[in-house]
Amino acid sequence: MKVLVIDDDVDLLDVISYALRREGFNVQIAADGQQAIQRLKASKPDVILLDIRLPKMNGLEVLKRIRESDNIPVIVLTALNDEETILKAFNLGADDFITKPFSPRQLTARIRAVVRRAGSGGGAGPGRTLRLGEVTLDLDSHELSAGGRTVRLTPTEFKLLHILAVNEDRVIGVSRLVEYIWGYNEDDSGLLRTHISHIRAKLQLLGVKGVEITGIPGVGYRLRCLNKGPKEA
Repeated sequence: MKVLVIDDDVDLLDVISYALRREGFNVQIAADGQQAIQRLKASKPDVILLDIRLPKMNGLEVLKRIRESDNIPVIVLTALNDEETILKAFNLGADDFITKPFSPRQLTARIRAVVRRAGSGGGAGPGRTLRLGEVTLDLDSHELSAGGRTVRLTPTEFKLLHILAVNEDRVIGVSRLVEYIWGYNEDDSGLLRTHISHIRAKLQLLGVKGVEITGIPGVGYRLRCLNKGPKEA
């Protein structure tokens, strides 16, 4: 598995690189934002570890550039343990975050979890799709399409929409969604709301009115198709 680590702390780069290589990862490094974009173009990694505070181009701008063209899973590395920074990263399409300092074992587990989520297509074979009323969800490309228009979902958005779609009309609890998406059972309802709002916004971009994701206060979320339920094709 190829990992691109982007951080301006040379000592931390050495520590992370050594720990990941011991676990069998193919590690590439970048020490600033511009170098990160060059590395990304030269050799597409399977996952990116991205620091927020970078010279030449900050981590949030790098993340924005990545998401303009790619769905590579991105884990944000940050010493800024504040909700606003974390939400900005998720708003731009981050899949997970980890706050410094962290243990190599914790980092390795988070990398493998986010890659598993990104690679999950609900057991679908090549070319499989899921119908959500007037919307088609491509289980391989993670794209939503309707009315001749297409938008791309991040791996986390795809995972979230997929579990809601295959459980159409059922309320899925917040704790179950968080555990399914991020692999831990904690109340991250704020981050969950952020991803739900992104999915709603992308449905609006497609001009879709027949698919609703409703929040049940204190309980969870439910997806409803006003035309017909999801059907794999």
